[in-house]
Amino acid sequence: MGYRVRTPDGELHYPSLLDVEAAYSQGLVDPNDEVLEDGHSTWRKASSIPALARARPATKGLLGGTQLLSVAASVVMGIWALMLILSDSWARRGLGIVLALGVSALLTRVTAKAFKRPGPTKD
Repeated sequence: MGYRVRTPDGELHYPSLLDVEAAYSQGLVDPNDEVLEDGHSTWRKASSIPALARARPATKGLLGGTQLLSVAASVVMGIWALMLILSDSWARRGLGIVLALGVSALLTRVTAKAFKRPGPTKD
């Protein structure tokens, strides 16, 4: 039993629902694309098919967006701030405290972004 997927760029044919699910996970099939099962006459949105709705789209590349970079930057800045705070100079200690406040602001942003739900996809 095959499946046809209608996208804005044209139609694609997949031999099984597992193949459509793999294409959906890889981002080749969007949630708003229409899917038709062979032998049926009704086109359905990909997001309305339960097997596809459970499939997760692929992450944004190897780093997963900017979150990993933000966490790595906060670790480096935190180490630097700790080294400055433990120094003998009061000016360096003050700079370390300011840098530590910057790290806390960055980690607050990372935490808020991690818990934010993704918005609806644009048509």
